[in-house]
Amino acid sequence: MTKVLALVILALMIIQLIKPLGWPGLKRRSDFWKLAVLALAATSVAGIAGHWG
Repeated sequence: MTKVLALVILALMIIQLIKPLGWPGLKRRSDFWKLAVLALAATSVAGIAGHWG
């Protein structure tokens, strides 16, 4: 699960660098770091959930 999640967010980061997504908070190319923070948080939550379940 965490590998798939990481690949999806990595793809979004690459798309953001090429052409900004235009989502709230992601209007400029330099906002790709926000996706990296999201990836870190989501991977952490998925990893913790995997240990509990």
